[in-house]
Amino acid sequence: MNKKKLIIGIAAVMVVAGGAWFFTGKSTKGGIRLETTKVGRSSISNTVTATGTVEPVTEVEVGTQVSGIIDKLYADYNDVVKTGQLIAEMDKVNLKAELASAQAQLASSKSEYEYQQKNYARNKVLFDKKLISDSDYETATYNYEKAKAAYEQNQASMVKVKRNLEYATITSPIDGVVINRAVEEGQTVAAGFETPTLFTIAADLTKMQVIADVDEADIGNVEDGQRVSFTVDAYPNDVFQGTVKQIRLGDSSSSSASTTTVVTYEVVITADNPDLKLKPRLTANVTIYTLERENVLTVPTKSLRFVPEEELLAGTGLTADNSAQEAPAGKRIIWVKEGQQLHPKVISVGSTSGNMIEVTEGLNEGEEIAVDLTSDAPAPVMEAAEKSPFMPDPPGSKKKK
Repeated sequence: MNKKKLIIGIAAVMVVAGGAWFFTGKSTKGGIRLETTKVGRSSISNTVTATGTVEPVTEVEVGTQVSGIIDKLYADYNDVVKTGQLIAEMDKVNLKAELASAQAQLASSKSEYEYQQKNYARNKVLFDKKLISDSDYETATYNYEKAKAAYEQNQASMVKVKRNLEYATITSPIDGVVINRAVEEGQTVAAGFETPTLFTIAADLTKMQVIADVDEADIGNVEDGQRVSFTVDAYPNDVFQGTVKQIRLGDSSSSSASTTTVVTYEVVITADNPDLKLKPRLTANVTIYTLERENVLTVPTKSLRFVPEEELLAGTGLTADNSAQEAPAGKRIIWVKEGQQLHPKVISVGSTSGNMIEVTEGLNEGEEIAVDLTSDAPAPVMEAAEKSPFMPDPPGSKKKK
């Protein structure tokens, strides 16, 4: 019976003590622990992310410079074409009629020119012998010059008409694949201020490029030749590789795109496409590796901010030499643990990536360095705030009457 009362008493004391701790937020002071790590080798990298569009390296829009009706089409989507291959023909009836008319005008002007040339030659001989008046000679000269100009004009018109007839026969300018056809047979096209596009031909789909829009805050870190990886939604499990080929410069009206708050610059990334998975106009999620350092000595960036405070170190049983030592210009201080002592070392640092930084001088692989001082004490619980009368009670609780 006495044993049972003793157990109940101990439990009651624990409940009271726990309640007092819960409502007052008081706890016993925990121990101080030194967090350390070994100097090792690793790889560090920095990246820039962007979005872009997959495009062929060489893409040509094939159009026509004459207006008319599309008579025949000899190429369709995805057809492979060669340079000079016939891909479309326009109706040539009107163009041939214009050619015949131009030929007739040229023949007429040639006859007139030859006649006036002979007439001018005769009148010049007579004028030199003072056998005709100045007025007659001037009239002969005028008619000759006029016939000559008309003949030359018709010659130029003939060149233009022949060229227009040639434009009615449309051939491929490059070896490639037809990726777009914008017309149908029987459709009328009008060549006015803009040349109408009939086909779009990509030169080689095994070589593609990504045009990525990089933010102005990141463009300073991007350089030609940097490695790039990217994904497309069509193949979410595939990671494609590329290389930065060109950073296009210019203002917001040319190669860079500008809004009221954001300026982006176009970065051209080349990528191999041997299996033809990458298709024109796919959206790419791009990662550009602006920094890559392999197998270098690294330490946590946090270790460079470590300061050995004597009062806190006293709780760990450790001591620090020259705790007030300052780093020379361009150098950093790091603390090396040897036994129960911390010794300062002056180091030189290089590239940084996230929470790791490269050490170029002053440390050896395997050395143990101090990173931070941490406490093992539990976080105190805040005292219960005054409860609002409008807040509901927790489930199972009862309001006081």
